[in-house]
Amino acid sequence: MTSPARRRDAVARLIRAERISTQEELLLALARGGIHATQATLSRDLARLGARRVSAPGGGSFYEVPDEPPSEVLALRGLVARVSSNGALVVVRTHPGSAPAIARAIDLAHLPEVLGTIAGDDTIFVAPAREKQCRGLAKRIAAMFAMERTVAAI
Repeated sequence: MTSPARRRDAVARLIRAERISTQEELLLALARGGIHATQATLSRDLARLGARRVSAPGGGSFYEVPDEPPSEVLALRGLVARVSSNGALVVVRTHPGSAPAIARAIDLAHLPEVLGTIAGDDTIFVAPAREKQCRGLAKRIAAMFAMERTVAAI
């Protein structure tokens, strides 16, 4: 069994060393190194690492990870209280006054699943780009802010 930290370290090293275009390619590369993970676990790891897909100059795209998590995400990790989804909308509950900063961090992450955010004082509405992505998006946002708790369904 591989520890989460060791697995995430391997994911980051692979992404930095190779142009990985899909999660399937990444899962195969991990397996070649003796690390087995599910697609869901890999997706959470990518969110935790701040990985994003970037366009390749000749077409297509590949994953990229920053050298360290974005500083705005590190500073905001303790401010998210709960992430919920009803299948059509993701609701992020924060500590009072924190919603605008959390929404900005979500916007700056350039998640392809996010159509947009609306922030109040302690609540953020996140509109998914597609309805089918809503629950996965809620999990990705929870992972982004290092929330270990399960995402609640409304």
